[in-house]
Amino acid sequence: MKSFISELRSSIMATVVLGVACCGVYPVVVWSLGQAMFSKKANGSLIVEANGTVRGSELIGQSFTAEKYFHPRPSAAGNGYDATSSGGSNLGPTSKKLADTITGNIAAYRAENGLTTNAPVPADAVTTSGSGLDPHISPANAELQVARIAKARNIGAEKVRAMVRDSIDAADFGVFGEPGVNVLRLNLALDKL
Repeated sequence: MKSFISELRSSIMATVVLGVACCGVYPVVVWSLGQAMFSKKANGSLIVEANGTVRGSELIGQSFTAEKYFHPRPSAAGNGYDATSSGGSNLGPTSKKLADTITGNIAAYRAENGLTTNAPVPADAVTTSGSGLDPHISPANAELQVARIAKARNIGAEKVRAMVRDSIDAADFGVFGEPGVNVLRLNLALDKL
């Protein structure tokens, strides 16, 4: 019996010590390091205007549908870019529904950007990302939208094209991922013109 009580006491003490360390000390240390070293990223990479208004996050896409804005890639997350419903469509490559959706997206993309019926369309312009929250589009996708935006804003296409070039995020460390254009940041820059 004495051995049992000793083992029980040791188990309870180990549980308390590990609980404090794992559920108290460790999270506080990680949070503190995040705030000290990566404050902007640790707080959601929010885009805040000079007056303090939060316009969104660099990490989560937003739906833009007006002609004067660059349009993001389609989203399968809830009602479009709903972070609580993050996820893809889960449709496979042999799915008729997926094929029909992409065919419709291609036709709509060509029509809204004034492209010919056989013009090539970047894949990210007509397919959803795995999370449904991707904030970036490819430089090729952005380039095909330049003429529409220049016309809608009544500014030169070269000026819009230069803004796209200046907005391209390179691959991480030059090798991880593909270059992309953050749609929210680019649209906010256009609004500042």
